[in-house]
Amino acid sequence: MTFSWTPHRFSGGALALDVANSVVLRDDPARRIDRFADPAAMDAFCAGASTYGAERDLFDALAPVHDDARSGLVALREAIDAHFRAEIEGTARPDLLADLLEAIAATLRRSGTHPQALDTATARSALMLLAQPQPDRLKICPNCRWLFIDRSRNRSRAWCDMAVCGNRVKANRHYRRRRGDPGP
Repeated sequence: MTFSWTPHRFSGGALALDVANSVVLRDDPARRIDRFADPAAMDAFCAGASTYGAERDLFDALAPVHDDARSGLVALREAIDAHFRAEIEGTARPDLLADLLEAIAATLRRSGTHPQALDTATARSALMLLAQPQPDRLKICPNCRWLFIDRSRNRSRAWCDMAVCGNRVKANRHYRRRRGDPGP
């Protein structure tokens, strides 16, 4: 199966969330896909984030993560997802915040002279999310379960990407109505 980093893959609104969203179907262990399991896909993510990511102006051209830092990026990704998902769901715990801060610190210590590496930029993006004055703008897409920032004026954005998840949900709803099935 061919895979490419399209604009939809960067609908999180922050680099840290886009990195967390690199796991597809996270809640379904049988169908879960880790896009960073392939080092080439992890490297290609940098070009996609530099082109389509919401924070591309903050981080310029992102450099791939060094081979010895790949597992650290994955650990950072998992800490980002665990902490912010719990925050959104109202189940935040101090240990998840501590895990995230430790993953950020470890990444920044490792970064050394590579400030534009993907892992370093992701750590900085996560710090900016932690300092965000409106944490209630963080949401989980009800269709794909990706994390995203709702930047709409009235905070009514429901999906990570209207063109993909929004259309799927609306098409499914239309199909069920036509069949007379009220659905969920």
